[in-house]
Amino acid sequence: MAKRVAIIDIGSNSIRMVIYEKTSRFAFHLLHEAKSKVRLSEHAYQNDGNLQEIPMQRTFNALRDFLSIANSFSARKTLCVATSALRDAPNKNEFLHKVKEKLKLNIKIIDGPKEAYLGGIACANLLCEQKKALTLDIGGGSTEFSIINKKNVINTISLKLGTVRLKELFFDEGKIDEAIIYIDSKLEELDHLQASTIIGIGGTFRAISTAIMENKNYPLNKIHGFECSGLEFKEFINKILLADDLKLKELGIKQDRLDVIKPGALILERILQKVDVGKLIASGVGVREGVYLADLLRGSKDKFPHNYNTSVRYLLDAHIQDSSYSNQLNQLSKKIFDLTYDYFDLDLSYRYELAIAAKLYPIGNNIHFYSKNKHSYYLVRSALEYGFTHEQITLIATLVKYAKRKLPSSSHIDKYALLLPCVKEIEILSYILSLSIALLSHRPRNIDFDINFKNGELSVSSKKTLYLSRDAVKKLIGIKDFKVTF
Repeated sequence: MAKRVAIIDIGSNSIRMVIYEKTSRFAFHLLHEAKSKVRLSEHAYQNDGNLQEIPMQRTFNALRDFLSIANSFSARKTLCVATSALRDAPNKNEFLHKVKEKLKLNIKIIDGPKEAYLGGIACANLLCEQKKALTLDIGGGSTEFSIINKKNVINTISLKLGTVRLKELFFDEGKIDEAIIYIDSKLEELDHLQASTIIGIGGTFRAISTAIMENKNYPLNKIHGFECSGLEFKEFINKILLADDLKLKELGIKQDRLDVIKPGALILERILQKVDVGKLIASGVGVREGVYLADLLRGSKDKFPHNYNTSVRYLLDAHIQDSSYSNQLNQLSKKIFDLTYDYFDLDLSYRYELAIAAKLYPIGNNIHFYSKNKHSYYLVRSALEYGFTHEQITLIATLVKYAKRKLPSSSHIDKYALLLPCVKEIEILSYILSLSIALLSHRPRNIDFDINFKNGELSVSSKKTLYLSRDAVKKLIGIKDFKVTF
């Protein structure tokens, strides 16, 4: 697979492009993102699905500029897919021919089940593993569903329900009751689908989730992985459906979504009437990422290897030149945790977050030594994007920020209280990481000491003096009823 790949997704409402760069076999990161609200399907649903000249020209112009951007990044491959607006259009060949002839770009029209599958594999690989969840992608012309079970996409459905389609057929004429009847008739295909978790893909879901986050002063500025209860989501949707444009803005709906947010909200409201959902998760990934992953993982059944995380690997690829120290921190912190978690009454699940924090702690050093904790913290918060919950990201970032320093501040803990464990657990985990760093102060080629734990005392034994380690441990702010001896 080429190192840099551009993915273009032509939807009914918007056209989007992402450019990804590989850093190792399965690791990648986002180099650039572009979006244009071309609304390709504008007035098409009132004209038997035929694309109109002005929207086609807008889309053509955007594609030309997207290709220029991809060229500026030296993308070696460009994959372009189109969904509902083009696949439903009787006159699509006119547009496809023009693009191929003048821009030398081949557009692949994907059918509804394929669109649902691509969104499904993006969520299955790039969100935290779900035992069973229903993905929901509301687009401008269609809505796609897939059932994911752990890392497997096991069912797909595509319905001719979309925000622009409903706007033009019903909302522009004030026919809301007819819209409800139309939506419900389409949703009859969902009668056999049940899931306690919905993963929302697409602009409508992101817009509503972003507004909910703003209204509750959510502490983490990250839409991907945001979780919300079914009840809270339903209540917010009802506010949207009853609001005028001024009230929609007050609720946090952006200007470019005002004309299609109510059709999208109504589709969601009718779906939530049918499916009893306890939790909704916002996905920042969808068809574009699915197209990329289908290419990247084509030799591994569209799945990452077991226990592999692409965001962790990218951060290590980009910021760790010698992995031995990072690996030693990871190994030692897990060993101390295994010896002490029962004594500290820690949940065993925290071992994973501690281990990731230990592995990623050194990444800020590559940017600036004297502010390495700050940079490690920022990188973890921003770039630890895929495969983690917001709670996990916040805990890992917190541990990295305060490693080898004082315990996490009360102001930091208060700010992120919604996402962090209790103070006692944070302080113990932070201390374990700081202790691991202190014990490795002499940066051995291989760990040259043994540790044992009994009755609140961690004993360190070695044939060497461990002078720097002893001194570093003394400087740590300790934990009550816990001591380290050499």
